[in-house]
Amino acid sequence: KLIKLIRDHIKTIDAEFSDNLATGRTVTQSSTFGHWSADHAIDFNPGLTNSWSSCSSTIVQTNPWWRVDLRYIYRVSRVVITNILDCCAERINGAEIRIGNSLENNGNNNPICAVISSIPAGVSSTYICNNMEGRYVNLFIPGYSKYLTLCEVEVYGEGLCQENLFIKTLEN
Repeated sequence: KLIKLIRDHIKTIDAEFSDNLATGRTVTQSSTFGHWSADHAIDFNPGLTNSWSSCSSTIVQTNPWWRVDLRYIYRVSRVVITNILDCCAERINGAEIRIGNSLENNGNNNPICAVISSIPAGVSSTYICNNMEGRYVNLFIPGYSKYLTLCEVEVYGEGLCQENLFIKTLEN
């Protein structure tokens, strides 16, 4: 008999040098304008040439939102947002970055990390979240007749826990 320890989903990511936690994760948004789907905000293309094919956008609506499911709970140290270059950079103004574990109100009731006052066109801005814990990272703009347009969203942090330590017995 061979006893093998299988550690499933051990997250020991150094917050300072970690990979983008949003990479390859499931994303969704409250609506989709044309081909501007939610996954364009995590495609490694900041939209500096063709924003229509590399940025996400909702239609005009009340309280638009975008969300990434990190699959596990992390301590989020920072979120980096890249704004659209060629049009309508002001659409990001007033967006709230929310982090938490609840899907109540589509995750928009989770605690606020930061409120984006503005980001210049084509610029990436970093928001420090002081190791807020959560599985879901939302961007949410409260109000009527709003669009939410995101060209890139990056999430950095550190894993919280070791999950599911399995001992598996293998027989030859």
